[in-house]
Amino acid sequence: MIRPRRLQKGDLVALISPSGASDSGRIAATVAALEGWGLRVRLGAYAGGRHAFFAGTDDERLADLNDALRDPAVRGVFCMRGGYGMQRIVDRVDFAAVRADPKVVMGFSDITALHVALWREAGLATVHGPTAGQFERGPSSLTVRAARHAVMLDDPVTVTAVPDEPTYAVRVDGSASGTLLGGNLAMLATTVGTPHALDLTGAILLLEEVGEAPYRVDRMLVHLRRAGWLSGVRGVALGQFTDCTDGGPGYPPILDVLTEQLTSLGVPVLGGLPIGHGAQQVAVGLGVPAQLDTASGTLIVTPAVT
Repeated sequence: MIRPRRLQKGDLVALISPSGASDSGRIAATVAALEGWGLRVRLGAYAGGRHAFFAGTDDERLADLNDALRDPAVRGVFCMRGGYGMQRIVDRVDFAAVRADPKVVMGFSDITALHVALWREAGLATVHGPTAGQFERGPSSLTVRAARHAVMLDDPVTVTAVPDEPTYAVRVDGSASGTLLGGNLAMLATTVGTPHALDLTGAILLLEEVGEAPYRVDRMLVHLRRAGWLSGVRGVALGQFTDCTDGGPGYPPILDVLTEQLTSLGVPVLGGLPIGHGAQQVAVGLGVPAQLDTASGTLIVTPAVT
């Protein structure tokens, strides 16, 4: 496992859009927040672009990403948006550059495809944290403050389950420790069968999702189980499942699906974690040791930076 150096005042951060397009207002809010931390910011050439579903063509988005990974002046690479598109370019990421010069990489949602690839190819610890849409919440928000903690401080991050979070009711008592891996459920499911499929043996699995019907969530969890991903998991850290609405009368709600699929694993499960597409989210490291404890309702995560 490789942990990059934490960001310090004066460091240069590259803002890139390897997946979907971001509007100018959200980009400006992100730049303002990072400059408020004392960082310097450089926009990728195609960070504000748009092409079909994406911020640019595959080659354009890949060029921005690889340019940032290869530039020794860049110390952080922050992704502007999830959406869709990272898997189209992930096999051409310059992993040799990552191994030679590890940088802080942050994003979530579709960026899960990049997180798992960097872990599998380089053993790089990354940060599951906000994109441009979340920085718009302002510098005093939990989301932005937690992101700063995750990338600029080298002490553990404690995430506490929140009773108001809809997944709070999903719980199996116990405690577990292991490497925190995972992210967006849909992206994890589409990684099955690829070179970047995760080995979750001994891991704490982090899950979050947005906009998926309960039957689709059920299908993806069954897919992971049938692929053998869940057999060695030590615990499940359950984040936000936002707008995963019911299919109609007679269909089970999302909490029933999560309860059935996750509580049958025989490992501790802690729901209600503010991680994902909800009103606020806490940034955490991926690929680093973590401790999950349902009695205290906490997930304590080793920093992804040194």
